[in-house]
Amino acid sequence: MDSLRNERIKEDHILNVLLCAISIPLSMSMWIINLIYSKFISDNDGFDEPVVISPARWLASCLIPLVIAVYGYKKKSVDLSGALLGLLIAFILTLSNYSFLAALFTFFITSSKATKLRPHLKRKIESDFKEGGQRNWIQVLCNGGMGAQLSLLYLLDVGASERPIDFVKDYRASWLTIGILGVFACCNGDTWASELGTVFSNTDPLLVTSFKKVPKGTNGGISVFGTICSAVGGFLIGISQYLVILYFSDSTLWMYAPPQWPIILFGALGGFLGSLIDSLLGATIQYSGLDKDGKIVTHSSLSVKHISGRNILDNHSVNLISTVIMGLLMPTLCKYLWPII
Repeated sequence: MDSLRNERIKEDHILNVLLCAISIPLSMSMWIINLIYSKFISDNDGFDEPVVISPARWLASCLIPLVIAVYGYKKKSVDLSGALLGLLIAFILTLSNYSFLAALFTFFITSSKATKLRPHLKRKIESDFKEGGQRNWIQVLCNGGMGAQLSLLYLLDVGASERPIDFVKDYRASWLTIGILGVFACCNGDTWASELGTVFSNTDPLLVTSFKKVPKGTNGGISVFGTICSAVGGFLIGISQYLVILYFSDSTLWMYAPPQWPIILFGALGGFLGSLIDSLLGATIQYSGLDKDGKIVTHSSLSVKHISGRNILDNHSVNLISTVIMGLLMPTLCKYLWPII
């Protein structure tokens, strides 16, 4: 037993050394390339002086995603393909804005914990249940792809920085930041609603389109407990982004910006709306049925009893569409509701 523990400690030590050995030279080389490009290649015609990203940010953007990817792979939250794509997405988010990384990290940790709760109950409900909820690259892309796209737009348009939300004086940065909030609040809210609502709710859910009782695990099924969980999941995303913006953004900008605490409330709203949109899509264009063992399946066949929806999109596609909608919807809502709050 002691030898096994010592072997694991040795492996972790070697892994930590490798992470530093990879991330430090990688981050320094990227910083040098950025510096060379800014000084000698970019002509800057019609633009402001180019922003040179600091070595510290390059290091954080290389090291932190590596740690998250390795941790997720070791804990079996993601497979190898999911870890590699997650590494790329986390790199873009970290380089753009630390609050984006906070949103991703909060979603990854809390949703992974929620997915692993009470697996014995989920095994009885879902025919395609996978132990540990290990995500592959498709699931990572459908949950984080929209966030990576908005983050890349932020990096190209605003630069690598953290700024308070101000739709009057800093519209584009605020729009993209709230877009990221909408994406990950949607992901976390929907995961919390489906994973926790399924195993902790005492009653069968209601189909969102007809309000008829359906078996647990049905796509489009909602419950009071699951709805509360969706808002809490988004609430945590809002808190994480708020705290990071508060700590890392320039304090002089706060003198002219509106109060930032509403971002927490909008996170909760994003979790609720994201879960609701996902449920509406799931109840209409995603198939749900009961097989001969009484488990939920997402494909039609002669031996499956139809419950709801049509066999048009799978769960990954529904997740992707939901994040795209929320990434575009939340900035629009915040732009009009923020002054009222």
